[in-house]
Amino acid sequence: MAAGGTLEEGTRGGFRATMAPYFRPRPIAALLLGISSGFPLALLLGTMTFWLAKVGIEKKTIGFAVGLTTPYTLKFLWAPLVDRLRLPLLTPLFGQRRAWLFLVQALLFVSVWMLGASQPELHIGAFAFWAIVTAFLGATQDIIIDAYRIEILPEDELAHGTANNQFGYRLGAFLAGVGTIAIASPEGLGLGWAMAYGLTGFCVLPGALAALWVGRGLHDHVVRDEAWQGIGRWLETTLVGPFREFLARRGALLILLFVLVYKLGDAMGQAMLNPMIVELGFSDTEFIAINKVIGFWGLILGTALSAPLLAWLGMGRALFVSGMLMMLSNLTFAMLASQGHSTLWLTIAVATEQVTSGLGLTIFVTYLSGLSSLAYTATQFALLSSLAGVGRTWLAAPAGLLAEGLGWVGFWVMTAVVAIPGMLLLWILWKKGFVVASVREARAMAEAPHDDEAPAAAAPAAR
Repeated sequence: MAAGGTLEEGTRGGFRATMAPYFRPRPIAALLLGISSGFPLALLLGTMTFWLAKVGIEKKTIGFAVGLTTPYTLKFLWAPLVDRLRLPLLTPLFGQRRAWLFLVQALLFVSVWMLGASQPELHIGAFAFWAIVTAFLGATQDIIIDAYRIEILPEDELAHGTANNQFGYRLGAFLAGVGTIAIASPEGLGLGWAMAYGLTGFCVLPGALAALWVGRGLHDHVVRDEAWQGIGRWLETTLVGPFREFLARRGALLILLFVLVYKLGDAMGQAMLNPMIVELGFSDTEFIAINKVIGFWGLILGTALSAPLLAWLGMGRALFVSGMLMMLSNLTFAMLASQGHSTLWLTIAVATEQVTSGLGLTIFVTYLSGLSSLAYTATQFALLSSLAGVGRTWLAAPAGLLAEGLGWVGFWVMTAVVAIPGMLLLWILWKKGFVVASVREARAMAEAPHDDEAPAAAAPAAR
């Protein structure tokens, strides 16, 4: 603090300095990209499970319907093509990332309209088909946006840009959840599910506008440099290189296992949250109002706290603290289940979940972003986020059966217990030096040459 300044002035100055990076152009663009990235999966998870419960589909079927989002767990398979395959006309005009983004968003807009019109209570086959198409296009959009976000954010803006991106992601999910339900519900606008899903499809627009605003990603020069290489070299660079480079790192398998199970308890809870809300007798109006007021501001708070928490604690401690808080949020839903139709406990549970989930997901994605080499951004981030999706999609698929067998209270306690292996793996990674103190060190580890014979002491120190 400058001489003669007051403590209050110093506090205000420090707060402004902490918050200022959130409002820079590229972090704001990351927020807009996040809105477009966040809405498709929300339509296929929270909103879809609410919809299916409302039309009388049983819990165990709803649990396994989450498997329709399988493309999110397999997106690493086609991420290399998105990374390197040039689109005629579009790539020369817009660049690699934006060309793919605009094409996929146009197709995604159509598929969301068709999904909303599918009437699952009458035509479950058509519903499943359009859900899978939407999941494939939504996962492909994630590949593009994740890579583009990492490439457009300079290192000193990566944590704040990632936080903004996750806020946008959660905002997109909020619009696709609460917003879509409000449009469809007779207690809201009453326009029905087809119109509600169709209107939500316009959430592709913020990401498209951000891409037009920011311009080409850093990856475009790589694609141009490889344009005249032979097919063998292209396949080597596209299909083999990203996976070989990552797996050659020390601790690669432990890191992949950690990514797989870290958010498993949270994923199992999310799969069955809306069916429980319906079963406990909450009206659409109660659900929408609590999510709109409490949930939205909880989301803002949790996401905004993530970058300062990372700067204060370092990556390892931040992952541990956010993981413990997500476990705590699941126990608040156990309390809600024990109380039954209690608006007080629904408010407490929603507030806790939104704050802790916004905090935890942002920190987790920042960790994954730091692990992705800039040479293979789309493919490596897709590999890591796909593994996280396996926990959400298939390991969490039996959640409906477990809810039926354990009851709601037992189910939510079980989701907290399921989170323990992820915390233990985090402790092991931390002790071995594979969870570094900052994004800078993570990026240095990702970009450095790998030597399988290097001693353990060569790894960056964890905080």
